[in-house]
Amino acid sequence: MIVAPLRLASPSHSAALSITVPVVMAPMAGVTRQAFRLLCYEQGAGVCVNEMITARGVVVGDDKTVSMMTFATAEPVRAVQLYGTDPATIDVAAGIAIQAFGAELIDLNFGCPVPKVTRKGGGGVLPWKLDLFRAIVRAAVRSADRYGVPVTLKTRIGIDDEHQLMLDAGRIAEDEGVAAVCLHARSVAQAYSGDADWAAIKTLVNALSIPVIGNGDIWEGADALRMMRDTGCAGVEVGRGALGRPWLFADIQDALRGCVATRLPNLGEVCDLLLRHAELNIAAMDELHGMADMRKHALWYLRGFPLGGDLRLALSHVSEFDELRRLLAVLDRDTPYPVAELGKPRGRQGGPRGRVIMPYGWLDDRSGLGLDLGDAELDVSGG
Repeated sequence: MIVAPLRLASPSHSAALSITVPVVMAPMAGVTRQAFRLLCYEQGAGVCVNEMITARGVVVGDDKTVSMMTFATAEPVRAVQLYGTDPATIDVAAGIAIQAFGAELIDLNFGCPVPKVTRKGGGGVLPWKLDLFRAIVRAAVRSADRYGVPVTLKTRIGIDDEHQLMLDAGRIAEDEGVAAVCLHARSVAQAYSGDADWAAIKTLVNALSIPVIGNGDIWEGADALRMMRDTGCAGVEVGRGALGRPWLFADIQDALRGCVATRLPNLGEVCDLLLRHAELNIAAMDELHGMADMRKHALWYLRGFPLGGDLRLALSHVSEFDELRRLLAVLDRDTPYPVAELGKPRGRQGGPRGRVIMPYGWLDDRSGLGLDLGDAELDVSGG
């Protein structure tokens, strides 16, 4: 299969950001921090997007938000995902992200299914308000276009089976100069449960002339290849499949080049990668915070290996790099990879949301202009 680079351009500039390998590391709260992005780039990701941050936090200079927009010089692309509910705030935030933090790509989040966001009209339910959605997208594109920076956005199929959004959202995005649309092929009601509907990705591809990036249920390199073949999408976005398995990006690269194989690193090789991740994390933060962040990653890396309950408990409380190294040193490095773990989700799972929580009367009309949804941005940055 011949895979073309993903070219992303802003409306008024002919020069495009060219992603040679059209494989995106999805923004994930508490996960896609600097160290993990660097590691995924080392393993073959085309572009890694930082964890979702609020436009309001950028504008007011919130310390936590600012820290989340720190990029390493080794990152080939500085990609920022903004979440916002007010066009004017998005306008200013996009400009700050570009001017002050060197963002080379702005991604807009319209897919978050978290109830604390949707109950206030944000995230995955916002595109239902077509006029407000258009105004937000237009503000972001115009702001970024002043600097020649492309804008992409991520959305879902719909709120639920009865209230689909993707075609309206995709067409508005195309009209307003968005460079590409990423579709998480689930509804807001599904959250992260059930199977992704890849047929919806194909429908959106056929409806738009701008690139569509497919997201959902890519656990192995062969999945990425099959999604691109079956749907015609221009690239893929990988989220939970890479948790504890950043080498998945290398597998995807191989698959797209015609070599469908699955890396099965032994326990020693996994431990080496885990330690590399920890070193990068400490360099980006400090040992205290870097090692606290590594606790969840360590359990993802070692999932399925025969560790024993005491060691797993110790890893869940590890606080120093040397302690991590000592804990890993007792393991049998030749232990083969637990193939039973292949093709299984990690991280956020759970069942479907059922009824999506939205503001009263949210579905009654499709405009949304004049609504004050500022509260939907509170306490969202970083999850």
